[in-house]
Amino acid sequence: MTGYRLLAIHAHPDDEASKGAATMARYAHEGNRVKVLTCTGGERGDILNPEMDRPGVMDRITEIRREEMAEAARILGVEHEWLGYVDSGLPEGDPLPPLPEGCFALEDPYEVAKRVVAVIREFKPHVIITYDENGGYPHPDHIMVHKVSMIAWEEAGNPDFAPEAGQPWSPQKLYYTHGFVPQRMRLLHDHLYGQGKDSPYEPMLQRFEEESSDIMQRVTTQVECGDFFTHRTEALRAHATQIAPDGPFLVSPPEVQAELWPTEEFELAQTRVRTSLPETELFAGVEK
Repeated sequence: MTGYRLLAIHAHPDDEASKGAATMARYAHEGNRVKVLTCTGGERGDILNPEMDRPGVMDRITEIRREEMAEAARILGVEHEWLGYVDSGLPEGDPLPPLPEGCFALEDPYEVAKRVVAVIREFKPHVIITYDENGGYPHPDHIMVHKVSMIAWEEAGNPDFAPEAGQPWSPQKLYYTHGFVPQRMRLLHDHLYGQGKDSPYEPMLQRFEEESSDIMQRVTTQVECGDFFTHRTEALRAHATQIAPDGPFLVSPPEVQAELWPTEEFELAQTRVRTSLPETELFAGVEK
C-alpha cells in the first residue's frame, strides 16, 4: 500500500508516540505520506521521568517539548505540524479547578476546526486518525481533539465552510485509535511475572476490571506493525520528559511486544467508502 496520505490529529507532543506510532512508521516506510498534527505545545505537562526532573528543565519546557517532538517525528519518518494552541493541563481535585484562561479546551470548537480544515485541505489525507468521544482517556484536550476532528470530518468537503481555508477535500475514512487494550496489557503483565519481574500494568488492569472495560469490543481494525515497534519505542524515548524508562510504555522490550501482540488497534468511526469488517489495513477500500 503506497501513495496514500494519512493524517493523525493529536492533543500533545508524545501522544503520537503512544497511539498508533508503529502503524504510522510502517505506512511512511512503505511510501505513503503521513502527517501528525499536534494541537498544543504540551506546556503544562508534568515531568514524568525522574531523570529529567532537574533544575532548568521546566524553565525551558516549551522549547524542550518541541525538540522532543521533532526527534520523534524523525524517528517515525512522518511529517509534523503544530496547530499552536496552549495546553490545558489535566485538572485534579474534588471539585475540579477551572481550566486556565486561554487554553485549548476553552476555545470555540468551530474556530479550531477551521484551522484543522485548512490543514486537511492542504494535505488532502485519505484517512484521518483521532480520538473517540472519551478522548482515549478524559483529558480535556483529548476530548477537544475529538470534537474538532468530527467537525472537520464533516466540513472539510463543504465549500461553504471556511472558504478561506482552501479548496474542499473530503477524507474517505476516520478512525479512533485505541492504545490501551486490557488483553494486550495482561499478556505483557503475565510475561513480566513469568520472568520474576515487577509489572507496572497492575494498576491499569485493576481499573479496567473494575470498570468492566473491554475496548476490543469497539475495535474494527488491527494493523500488523510489529516490525516497527522499535520505531515506536525510540519515539517514546525521544519524549524524555514524559516517558519514564521503567513505566508501562517501555518496560517490555519491543521484540517481546511484537511476539505477544504484533498489532495496533483502531475503530472505524466514519467512512465514505465501502469496506469489509474486520479490517487489517487503514487504507482498505480507499480510492486514490
